[in-house]
Amino acid sequence: MRPPKRPIQVVTTWVRRQPPKVKAFLAVVAGMTALVLLRFIVHDHDNLFVAAEAVHSIGISVLIYKLMKEKTCAGLSLKTQELTAMFLAVRLYCSFVMEYDIHTVLDLATLATTLWVIYTIRFKLKSSYMEDKDNFALYYVAAPCAVLALLIHPSTSHNLLNRILWAFCVYLEAVSVLPQLRVMQNTKIVEPFTAHYVFALGVARFLSCAHWVLQVLDTRGHLLVALGYGLWPSMVLISEIVQTFILADFCYYYVKSVFGGQLVLRLPSGVV
Repeated sequence: MRPPKRPIQVVTTWVRRQPPKVKAFLAVVAGMTALVLLRFIVHDHDNLFVAAEAVHSIGISVLIYKLMKEKTCAGLSLKTQELTAMFLAVRLYCSFVMEYDIHTVLDLATLATTLWVIYTIRFKLKSSYMEDKDNFALYYVAAPCAVLALLIHPSTSHNLLNRILWAFCVYLEAVSVLPQLRVMQNTKIVEPFTAHYVFALGVARFLSCAHWVLQVLDTRGHLLVALGYGLWPSMVLISEIVQTFILADFCYYYVKSVFGGQLVLRLPSGVV
């Protein structure tokens, strides 16, 4: 006699059998439900952005633990780390010249640890780096982000170059995880520490997106006016939503794997 299935297994099996449109609808409903809960649980929605940066730092810490304990960087994308360092460095510069606050400190700490990860992959653990799997060309994301930043950027009173750089780091952050997803797509098997790191990125992206959406709702749209005029305010929200949905599929399989008691995450074809 077979043991009864856990409720989470029943739900995931049902969701897996649904057509793509139904899955997309369920994802939207789940996201909106989470936003409603956060709106009532977290009173100061600025804390969500701080939490997003803190979760990102935790994800980097997981990587450092993996590199130090297992002495291997297999499954990690060096290019994602380089894109992360790039947008963090630009955002740190913008933060220094435009708004020095707690975010500046968190970005500085995250950038320092990201640079350490890059150094470790490039030099100390180079023999285990899967360069053939990490084959996503950086100019596919960096060049479009630069062009988009030149065309659509804040209309505030700051220096034009600073406004363009601000837009560039927003756009680049939204797509910086794509090389890591390509590595996982190529390998199909994701070991635990890498999975924890990518899941932390997904949580951080969602919290950041929730921060902006709830801030717009709280100010009844006045925040969009404060960001400037034209397409820029909308692009900020679109960038946050895009980076959340990029990782949504992976996070679903991660949660399913964790509840199923699997240590190694195996991704079906077509995921990420």
